[in-house]
Amino acid sequence: MPEPEILRHRVDVVVIGGGQAGLAAGYFLRRAGLDFAILDDRQEPGGSWQRVWPSLRLFSPARHNPLPGWPMPPQPGVEFPDADHTVDYLRRYEQRYELPVLRPVRVTGVHEAEEGLLVDSPQGQWHARAVISATGTWQSPYVPSYPGMREFAGRQLHTASYPGPESFEGERVLVVGGGNSAAQILAELSTVAETTWVTRRPPRFMPDDVDGRVLFDVATRQRAEREAGVADSGGVGALGDIVMVESVRAARERGALHAHPMFTGLTRDGAVWPDGSAENFDSAVWCTGFRPALRHLRPLGLRRESGRIPTAGTRSIELPRLHLLGYGDWTEPASATLIGAGRTARTAVSEIVSTLAERNRTNAD
Repeated sequence: MPEPEILRHRVDVVVIGGGQAGLAAGYFLRRAGLDFAILDDRQEPGGSWQRVWPSLRLFSPARHNPLPGWPMPPQPGVEFPDADHTVDYLRRYEQRYELPVLRPVRVTGVHEAEEGLLVDSPQGQWHARAVISATGTWQSPYVPSYPGMREFAGRQLHTASYPGPESFEGERVLVVGGGNSAAQILAELSTVAETTWVTRRPPRFMPDDVDGRVLFDVATRQRAEREAGVADSGGVGALGDIVMVESVRAARERGALHAHPMFTGLTRDGAVWPDGSAENFDSAVWCTGFRPALRHLRPLGLRRESGRIPTAGTRSIELPRLHLLGYGDWTEPASATLIGAGRTARTAVSEIVSTLAERNRTNAD
C-alpha cells in the first residue's frame, strides 16, 4: 500500500502557536503583506486560556490587556476579566483580522533547509523563510523531584490540571510553590479544605496597590533600561512574586497565607520535614511553574543546559531565521502578557521584514 502523500506548502513565515503571542504576530505579518500560516495544535481558539483553572482572572481591567489593533472589550459587571472572557476575545480577534490559523496542527519538528526552515507535522510540511515559535509554557508543566513522590497514596496534580476547589472539600491539602498560582489556589482551597502551604523561601508579597497596570509599566521601564545600556532596576521581580488580588487579600485576612518551609520528602500518607515532624495529606497540588514548550525545536540543537535558546531580543542568535515570542522575560520583559505580546511581536515582525528584504536584494544582485 503506497505511503500517503505529504502535503507541502511554501510561505514566507510560519508561526507555531495560535495563542495570544501567535495572534499578535499574525496581526503584524498581515499588515506587512507577508504570506504566512499560523499552526496551532488546539482544537479551538483561545490558546492556554482554555485550560487555566476556573477562577483565574487577569491582573488588570480589560482596557489594559489589548492585543494590537483591537482593545479587549470590558466584561459586563466585572473589573478584571475571567478566562472565558479572554478566550472569547482571542476567538473574536482571530476572526476580526481573518488570520490564517490552521488547527489542529501539531508541529513535530523544525529543521534547517536551503534558504529557510522546514516545519514538519502529521498534517503536512511547510517550507518557510522564517519561523516564529509562540508555543508558550502551559504545555510544559514543571514538577521537581522529591523522595517518596511515587509512594504517596494521595492525589497529586499540577497547576496545569487543577480543576477548582470543589473536589477537595473536607480534605487535607498540601500546596507547594511560592508564586501567584500557589497563592491564588491556596486562597480558594483554604475556604473548603485544611491547607498547608510550603515554599522554598519566604513568599514575597507585592504591595496591595500593585496590579497588572503597574507591572506593565515596570516591565516597560526595565526594557528601556536594557536598550539604553543603563543599570537594570530589577523589573517586576524587584516588587515581589505574588500579586495581592482580591482572593489572596481575603485569605490573608483569614490568616490562611502562612507559609511553611519545604518538606524533605513525601511518605505514603503525607510529608516529612527536616526536624522529623510529619503531617498527613489527602492531596498535593504542585504550583511549581512551567518551562518553555520547545520540543518542536529540538532538531535545531539550539537549547543550552539552562533549557533556553540564546536570543538577542526575540531572535535566535545562532539561527536568525528563528524568533521566539511569549516565553516571559527571557524573550523581552512582559512578553507573556496580552499587552506585552503585541509589543514584542511588532519588533520581531519588523526584524523579519528587514531580513527578508535584505535577502531579496542579495539574491537579485
